[in-house]
Amino acid sequence: MSEADTRVLDAFNAAFNRHDVEAMMGLMTEDCVFENTYPPPSGSRHEGQASVRQFWEAFFREAPQAAIEIEEMVILGKRGFQRWIYRWDASSGFVRGVDVFRFESGKIVEKLSYVKG
Repeated sequence: MSEADTRVLDAFNAAFNRHDVEAMMGLMTEDCVFENTYPPPSGSRHEGQASVRQFWEAFFREAPQAAIEIEEMVILGKRGFQRWIYRWDASSGFVRGVDVFRFESGKIVEKLSYVKG
């Protein structure tokens, strides 16, 4: 695993759990792409800093207890994936899924999310 990309992904996940959109966006390229898991079957696609930022700001407003727990992370070259458990409340609300990443110049250029269920 690339240690630099691992640090970027660790920092991104920590920022997610703090709901720190500014820090998350600082770890993504200007031309970043994010594909959400919703709505099924393909999710929504957001391209560029402004669109991705707008998504995360709305997401955390709607899910104030959102948290992610990483089950496994693998980075090979400029690609990586992580298996996760996403919890939207403190009791029982959760789902498991996978993110597929592409890294460029020490930042996340692409985050494609997939969910079980």
